[in-house]
Amino acid sequence: MVNKSILSNGLRVLHHHVEGMQMVYVNVLYGVGARNEEYEYTGIAHLLEHLMFEGTKAVPSFDEPLESAGGENNAYTTNDVTSYYIALPKQNVELAFWMESDRMCNITFEKKKVDVQRNVVMEEFKQTKLNRPYGDASLILRSMAYKVHPYRWSTIGRELKHIADVPISVIRKFYKRYYSPDNAVLAVVGDIPFEQVMEWSEKWFGNIPANGGKRESLPVEPRQLRQRRRTVYRDVPENALYIGFHMGSRLSADYYPCDVISDVLSNGYSGRLLVRLVKEKKLFSRIDAFISGCEDPGMFWIYSRVAEGVAVKDAEEALWNELELLKNELVPEEELEKVRNRFESEFCFRNVGGENLCNNIALAELRGNLASHFDEPKKYRSVSAGEIRECARELFRKGNSSVLYYLKK
Repeated sequence: MVNKSILSNGLRVLHHHVEGMQMVYVNVLYGVGARNEEYEYTGIAHLLEHLMFEGTKAVPSFDEPLESAGGENNAYTTNDVTSYYIALPKQNVELAFWMESDRMCNITFEKKKVDVQRNVVMEEFKQTKLNRPYGDASLILRSMAYKVHPYRWSTIGRELKHIADVPISVIRKFYKRYYSPDNAVLAVVGDIPFEQVMEWSEKWFGNIPANGGKRESLPVEPRQLRQRRRTVYRDVPENALYIGFHMGSRLSADYYPCDVISDVLSNGYSGRLLVRLVKEKKLFSRIDAFISGCEDPGMFWIYSRVAEGVAVKDAEEALWNELELLKNELVPEEELEKVRNRFESEFCFRNVGGENLCNNIALAELRGNLASHFDEPKKYRSVSAGEIRECARELFRKGNSSVLYYLKK
């Protein structure tokens, strides 16, 4: 059971009691990510995540007090959200409320600290996108698939120059706009009473003013009607083939069928693409299918490496043939049941640990589906073979695809 209350400033407080759990997990989830950035200044949400660990006047070093109290913390940024999570022994949990409330409104943006984290993020951009084989593929794919929606750039930014040049005033404005209680969810999981959680929430967060702003409406990506293709050459060991298909959002009707399709194709050692195209036909050295699960309409991605000596166009043709089978034939019940069982077990494991559960209920609340979060296995189990076929027919249209040939020089 998840208890919920909303403070007068709009902060949504969630609580799940787990008796006997010695650590308590605290997650502050903000409804802001790379999707909220401007085209001219991307990467701000991720850079700001780094700056949140640089401390405030009251807490010059964020990590040291937590470590001294036996705790640990971390964060992540996506295109949709930014999450900060702390684990502490239950006798020291109030420390997390104080520190998270402090940095919700008191980041100083000192130039020296900003420059340090700016350089850290720039190095991360170089390591993950520029200097790693296939690193820039996601940047290229996003720009192919999206033409107006801000999903067209990655969380780390559209280009290195944006991180290097973004003024501190722009970062501060971004912080002031989105880091407020009415754009956040505070989730707490552990052996701690709900009454205590609410007392500390009021004490530390209750006086932080709401900014009164609502999450803005973003440009709607037009329906893609024609296939987009691109070829690039890079210094990589194998040719790669990437294909992306537009699908619905995390809350859309096609989300669960699309997720089931991705598992039918590639999850585990019995996934169709691995068995048929890697092991049997040896056209690919590796292949994976997955969905983005975004708040706005997202993507169904297929990432692959083409086997040595195989023409990429032949590998692509074989891949399309596998997708056509899903459009024309029903997935056998035995195969579908295996996928359902895997989803059910994975859901249970994802919600066993306090940290994962804390994050998951916060995300569900932000999306507006907290009440149905624990019904997810039922939703997967209800997906029929007929629904999968209908979904595949809409999803795997060539006019709905972006195809990238990523070839070795």
